[in-house]
Amino acid sequence: MLTDADRAARTQSAVDAAVGAARRLGYSPGTPEVLHDLFSVVVALDPEPVVVRVPTVLPPGHDPERQRAQQRREVAVCRWLATSGHPVVAPIFSDQPVAEGGFSMTFWTRVHTLPPPEPSPAAAGAGIAAIHTALRSCPLELNWMQPMDDTIPAMLDALRADPAYVSPDDRERAVREWDALAPVLGDRAGFVSRFPRAHLQPLHGDAPAHNVLTTPTGPVDSDFEHVSHGPVEWDLTFVGPEVVSAYEDAAGHAVEPEVLALCEAARLVQLVAWFAMVPQQPSLGEGMRPLLEQWRDSPPCGGVLDE
Repeated sequence: MLTDADRAARTQSAVDAAVGAARRLGYSPGTPEVLHDLFSVVVALDPEPVVVRVPTVLPPGHDPERQRAQQRREVAVCRWLATSGHPVVAPIFSDQPVAEGGFSMTFWTRVHTLPPPEPSPAAAGAGIAAIHTALRSCPLELNWMQPMDDTIPAMLDALRADPAYVSPDDRERAVREWDALAPVLGDRAGFVSRFPRAHLQPLHGDAPAHNVLTTPTGPVDSDFEHVSHGPVEWDLTFVGPEVVSAYEDAAGHAVEPEVLALCEAARLVQLVAWFAMVPQQPSLGEGMRPLLEQWRDSPPCGGVLDE
């Protein structure tokens, strides 16, 4: 388990790498400001209009080349969205992630934000529909359901050695669920065979309703780290029925309840697996505990598949 001093040193290493990379690329950063530090360290480099995202908490089974490939996809999609006129945090400098100090990082335009407004189901649903409309014609090649990759079973396996939060019985259930979910949700052919009428398209991939920045010119979408191809329901997990209804109105098509339940079940198994990263980021443990209890109380595989 990392100590506070260990985590502070890791953050400082990420900041130093971001500053070093920026200088190497011709920028003149002043005093760096850490905007966010959980799975990635996000560093603003004022007075340059630049933000650098440096992934620091990586899963067991992490493949550096796979990480770089997904970073390239994220940058390419966001550049395409920005060029198409969709309000999105735009990448700068390069289509390639930048290597510095053992980190693989991406550079983004600094967006000045305002306090977020009161939550609005109508706005959230319409916002997700707008992202989907913008992404639907994206010509770039994307992986099928990127979040359903083999880091999940690798993390579940790593939990054998750390039952602090996830008990052996919990882990065994999560493995059984994953073994049932992966051939359906993690495989395009398997998914289409079971859900032939599902709406499939490029997705944000990571809770788009929670990755919207409020700016003086309006909402701006961000954090497409898990951009991929899949069912629209993946972007609607745990938003609640009011947001789903607003999405259906804005998108002009219905959400399939079984697909949504399956996606939510997969999200919960993914969350169980994330406990393998608690030793790297101890604050995750207590923060994720309520969702662990939610998973324990839920039917396996959302009640859609047999374990």
